[in-house]
Amino acid sequence: MRVLGINAIFHDPAAALVVDGRVVAAAEEERFSRRKHGKRPVPFSAWELPELSAAWCLASAGIGVDELDAVAYSFDPALCRDQESLGLADPWDWLRVEYATRAPQFLAAALPGLDPAKVRFVPHHVAHAASAGLAAPTAGDDTAVLVLDGRGEVASHLAGRYDGGELRSLRTQELPHSLGLLYEDLTRHLGFLHSSDEYKVMALASYGRPRHLGLLRDLVRVTDDGGFTVDRVEWASLTKPREPDGEMTEDHADLAASVQTRIEEVILDLARWLHDASAGASTLAMAGGVALNCVANARVAAEGPYERVWVQPAAGDAGTALGAALHVAGALGDRSVPMPGADLGRGWSDEELEAELRRAALPYTRPASIAAEAARVLADNGIVAWYQGRSEYGPRALGHRSLLAHPGDPATTARMNDVKGREQFRPIAPMVRAERAADIFEGQLPSPYMLFVHRVRPEWRDRIPAVTHVDGTARVQTVSPDTEPLVAELLAEFERLTGLPVVVNTSLNTAGRPMVDTPREAMELFGSAPVELLALGPFAVRRGALGGGR
Repeated sequence: MRVLGINAIFHDPAAALVVDGRVVAAAEEERFSRRKHGKRPVPFSAWELPELSAAWCLASAGIGVDELDAVAYSFDPALCRDQESLGLADPWDWLRVEYATRAPQFLAAALPGLDPAKVRFVPHHVAHAASAGLAAPTAGDDTAVLVLDGRGEVASHLAGRYDGGELRSLRTQELPHSLGLLYEDLTRHLGFLHSSDEYKVMALASYGRPRHLGLLRDLVRVTDDGGFTVDRVEWASLTKPREPDGEMTEDHADLAASVQTRIEEVILDLARWLHDASAGASTLAMAGGVALNCVANARVAAEGPYERVWVQPAAGDAGTALGAALHVAGALGDRSVPMPGADLGRGWSDEELEAELRRAALPYTRPASIAAEAARVLADNGIVAWYQGRSEYGPRALGHRSLLAHPGDPATTARMNDVKGREQFRPIAPMVRAERAADIFEGQLPSPYMLFVHRVRPEWRDRIPAVTHVDGTARVQTVSPDTEPLVAELLAEFERLTGLPVVVNTSLNTAGRPMVDTPREAMELFGSAPVELLALGPFAVRRGALGGGR
């Protein structure tokens, strides 16, 4: 079966293609449109579809629109109720529902030749659940699944279990109670962009003390039946709101720490309840925007009752395109195959990359090993723009569209944040050879998708200060030569040169822009940022080599 998945209703529009139960392509619209998050999550934008990413998914697989068996849309308007009855306060929510109802016709217009009758609505949280439970290494067997986000049609949470590819829902939490909306409100109060900058709040929390935790425990409570309640928080009574460019105070950090800690506690309680309700499932798979909270994920892995915790790399709404496609493919009789990795987006051949370099008249070389060339630049404390293979699906740079740097220089953190135009309180993350990870970090290993924090062992904190956050943790990506041979080669060569099996890895972009996706975008970033080397496939472009031919 050939199923195209579509996410469009809230934010992070994306498309994914599943063929015979196997994920063959998935990409977010922002990588094509160059608009961060694709669009803002307002009802007026609900009609906007991931037209470019959908067309690419089909073209990359050589599949025509008329050859699709189904199109899965990750929202079911039939489940919606009047927003006032849900305790929401958006007078235009009906417009979102109206646009979703007309999605088959909109999709037929966006993808000429599509029969609108092939469009199937998939409940939003079912799509999230499938993106985790059907894509995890266990692929639908003996897997508990926990979904937490801002909102779906009428709920903000789903707890269930997959057996034989079938989802059994055990609990949902109806709106207005929502951990995701609580965190969004906090994000807005702290002067950041909601549904976008929640990860900044998580980083800020490490600088504060959870001195409002008692109050938050009163306002955010877990119920005995696996749900929770969230009462209104009067943020201004705790600390004054911050303007977007305003001063960040200790009070702001303390508020972030208080909410972050309470979120962690609640998620851990929900995970424990689900373990009991699912008859002791050995694996927990997580999705939904709240599952991008890697600090909370680490607590679930460390303190929860599961043998394994797996988080969908595209845990936010982009991942519902994949989940909707997997869910419908299963309903049509296909058995899901575990997700092969996050590198599901666009890629270019060596010949195509070289043609782009020639077109740009950039002097370049083709060293015997681009990994060794990059390792030498990094060992000399240079920054490398690393562009290899297919782009990542989800918000994390995982060694395909990355900025790399030396972790042993304490100045690297400020330097990288300056290069990217980011706030200085934000940490940068390490990539580490999988076989060396346990020597340096404590926590869930392996961690290939950078979705857990790990405690840096004390004897290593002074050796890799650039990736050690203020609280002694790091958001680790482990690299295996079986799945990422080129990055593993780079790490091995860097260790040979420096004695450190770790490099800094952050996303290949600057503040407010989506990650670089095309070779041209990589060259533009290289030309405008203080980066010493562009590793574009097997080709090397050095700083100072701008403006002339080869």
